[in-house]
Amino acid sequence: MVLPTGEIIVSNMSLSDLRNLIQTGEGKYLEFKKTTPSPMKIAREIAAFANSNGGRILIGVDDFKNITGISAYFEEEFVLYQAAYGMCVPAVPIRIELIHAGQDDVMIVHVDEAEIKPVYLKGEKKRLVFIRENDESVLASDEFVEVLKNRSSDEGVTFEYGEREQMLFRYLNEYSEITVQKYSQLINVTTYRASRILVNLVSAGVLKLFRRSETDYFTYANSITK
Repeated sequence: MVLPTGEIIVSNMSLSDLRNLIQTGEGKYLEFKKTTPSPMKIAREIAAFANSNGGRILIGVDDFKNITGISAYFEEEFVLYQAAYGMCVPAVPIRIELIHAGQDDVMIVHVDEAEIKPVYLKGEKKRLVFIRENDESVLASDEFVEVLKNRSSDEGVTFEYGEREQMLFRYLNEYSEITVQKYSQLINVTTYRASRILVNLVSAGVLKLFRRSETDYFTYANSITK
């Protein structure tokens, strides 16, 4: 594997802008790392941003919003490229900038949203998919992975409006949200079949999928979730 190389790009961000960014705290689009961890760990963050809406990773900032700086730029850069190009499938192009923060330097790693999803992370037994949820990178459910696949597919998504769908819509009209397990019980089919119906409806834009308390829920696409 040949990793990309390039000149050090100095960010045009001011120290004041950096501090303001840090004060917003970690979230869906921002992650702090005191140092670059192992390729596997940082690849999880990169893949999660790519599978979501993109984001930035600040290397040289701790969880308490302190600028700690980096000590070895080229070592950090090597691990980042190893993670993005060696651990992510497909590879995730990243942009690395360096900002001078007083006596310390901070790396800004830019991760764009992937055009083709999902981006997989190489695992010991199987490939994994991570997504960004609030300020964490979490393992995506099978349903979310299928939604990502469908959204990146050139083929259109169709669904039937039959008795099972009618039962679903009546349930949502009364309770507003449903899980795969509950839907499988409602229409008396396997969870696999229930999952396929719900995923197709999400992919068609009829429903949306969201997570709460580590559980996936489905609701109408135009509803407001809390």
